[in-house]
Amino acid sequence: MSMESLLAEVSRLHFPRPPATPAQVAAFEARAGWKLDEDLRAFYLRCDGCDLFISSPDTRFRVLPLEKIQRARVAIRANDKDEAGAPSLYTLVDMQDSDYLVLDVARGESGRYPLFDAWHETFPELVAVASSFGEFLEKALRSGDRAFWLDDSELREV
Repeated sequence: MSMESLLAEVSRLHFPRPPATPAQVAAFEARAGWKLDEDLRAFYLRCDGCDLFISSPDTRFRVLPLEKIQRARVAIRANDKDEAGAPSLYTLVDMQDSDYLVLDVARGESGRYPLFDAWHETFPELVAVASSFGEFLEKALRSGDRAFWLDDSELREV
């Protein structure tokens, strides 16, 4: 499914925030020190974060707004030193209880960043979730609000 179709579904059936401006995207990239990939840029210019399925403090899938994206080791371990995790891991989806889906900006393939499950009890160990934000979004929208990668027989540790 195209990213445009996925974004239209998010806008129509879920709980998007207002779009980020190009200036907000540029400010985020300057702060973070890396560029949004094509999928992420399209998403943030359409909605600066969203809740999928339900809008509540306890939603399972909260795609963070640009201002809330940070190094995973800071969000999960409150420590910005290498022993707390790789500096290239950034929070993207808040799964609640300090669990996140993170992207790894050092492992970009085909111009996109892969996503991993970062469970707070075992971080910095990671479980692969999707090869790109677009793949994640498509699977999440079809999941019925379930952590689809946990039911997958192809569960892979990284």
